Amino acid sequence: METTVIRPRKTFSLKDIKELWQYRELLYFFTWRDLKVRYKQTFIGVAWAIFQPFITMVVFSIFFGGLAKIPSDGVPYPIFVYVGLLFWQFFSSALSDTSMTLISNQSIITKVYFPRLILPVSSVITKLVDFFIATLILISLMFYYGYMPHLSGLLILPLLLLITFMASIGLGLFLASINVKYRDVRYALPFFIQILLFLTPVIYPASIAGKYSFILALNPMMGVIQSARAALLGTAPINWLLINISLWGTLVLMIFGTYVFKKTERYFADII
Repeated sequence: METTVIRPRKTFSLKDIKELWQYRELLYFFTWRDLKVRYKQTFIGVAWAIFQPFITMVVFSIFFGGLAKIPSDGVPYPIFVYVGLLFWQFFSSALSDTSMTLISNQSIITKVYFPRLILPVSSVITKLVDFFIATLILISLMFYYGYMPHLSGLLILPLLLLITFMASIGLGLFLASINVKYRDVRYALPFFIQILLFLTPVIYPASIAGKYSFILALNPMMGVIQSARAALLGTAPINWLLINISLWGTLVLMIFGTYVFKKTERYFADII
């Protein structure tokens, strides 16, 4: 009688990509399950994906745009901050869910074999669905304020989503890996995300930092948000150097996160 021993590979390879494709139906199942669980027995359902960024935009517009008089590159503050919030909430919520995805699925991980990468990927895809739903408010704001993006601006949006996706996956894989052994992550991450919000030009333009704006450029989400505003609102010419910094930075981050994840994957079922 033959015995088959399944061991995860220590490093990421093309075989992992093929395996993800083979388990694509399971990826769809996890994504659909997460969407249903989130909105099941809620009063307004999927509208929560619109309600959260909209209310946040209103609060920020009142306190930061109205009372604090924070500049907004010559565009109305509500649409200025909403573009930033749209990408920021995609990143922050995907990062939060991805870091906890192994813990929340421990009963499945300890019983059944499947590519563990499916769990964090499905978590980020779920947030991508929320992102597209929330863009309905952005479209309404653009009509209200009379902004019409150029075709070149729309074409750059998939690249910005890719960068945000890679940033969420890369950092999320790293945090999910260490969260299996050290449960401090769930306590430290909300504080980290809150601090990072103020280090990212979501509620203010990067130009406000003056000669120190190059420090903000080390944050890949700065390039995403600044480029999204330039593409959709015409606040400035698209800075391709900034986009390249964000792209290559998130690529390195994703490779690092995947490396740590694959290195520790074989211990997940034992210590989770």
